[in-house]
Order: sequence, then C-alpha cells, then structure tokens
Amino acid sequence: MSAAKDAGFMAEALRLARQAGDMGEVPVGAVVVLGDKIIGRGYNRRETDRDPLSHAEINAIREASAHLGDWRLSDCTLYVTLEPCPMCTGAIINARIGRVVWGADDPKAGCFGSVCSLCEMPFNHRPRTTRGCMAEESSALLSAFFARLRD
Repeated sequence: MSAAKDAGFMAEALRLARQAGDMGEVPVGAVVVLGDKIIGRGYNRRETDRDPLSHAEINAIREASAHLGDWRLSDCTLYVTLEPCPMCTGAIINARIGRVVWGADDPKAGCFGSVCSLCEMPFNHRPRTTRGCMAEESSALLSAFFARLRD
C-alpha cells in the first residue's frame, strides 16, 4: 500500500483517537481495512465500558470480524495510532491480520519492538509491519491528553 493511502487510513484512526480523548479515554484509535474499505473501527473505551479488554485494536478487530463473519483477517491491515500492547499483539496474531501500521511507538507497553517483539517469536503467524505512520500527530495527541491530566 502506498504511503498516501496509509496516511489516509491513519487519519481516520486519529479521528477516532480524538473521539476517545473527548470522552476522557486515552486517545488511541484503530481501523481495520480490507482492500480500500474500512471494515472495522475502534477506539479506547476501557473507562466507559469498565472493561480492561476494550482497547482500540480489540474493538476494531471485533467489528471487522463481525463484518466478515470470520475470525480470520489475513487479507486485512490494522492501522492504530499507538504501537500495540501485549494483549492487542496477541489478538493481532490470533486474528491472522496480514499487516499492522502504527503511529507512535509505546516505550512502556509496545510489543512490536519497543518493549519486546512478540511477532518475532515463533508463533504461527507474523504480520508485516510499518511503524511511524503519522507518528508526530499520534504522539502529540497522547502528550496533550496526559498534560491535561497533570494540570
């Protein structure tokens, strides 16, 4: 996929992240794309749902799976504004997502290279990856959110 198309889909993930931030959630958004069509959208809803599993990626994967009527998302790309955590990386592997594109690296919980590289372990699936797509915008959104919490 071209860098311009990646940026277009990441822009939608950022829109969802802003929506999460407006709700008082950590501003992370995600979309699942099949071909040129978004089939799953999600944003963090842990506080709203009172559910530790309600991460942006999980919510987008659930919607995409429901849309396709299948748990296998091997022809799909997941765009997410923050590098996936261990739980979401496990879901990505288990859903067989073909490619993962993320914005900001997560030095505290990122499992695509920041803390560890789960996808380099000998699991039955390894998605292709692209890091740093619209990283500045993703990082700025997170930084502004946490700065507001500290004020």
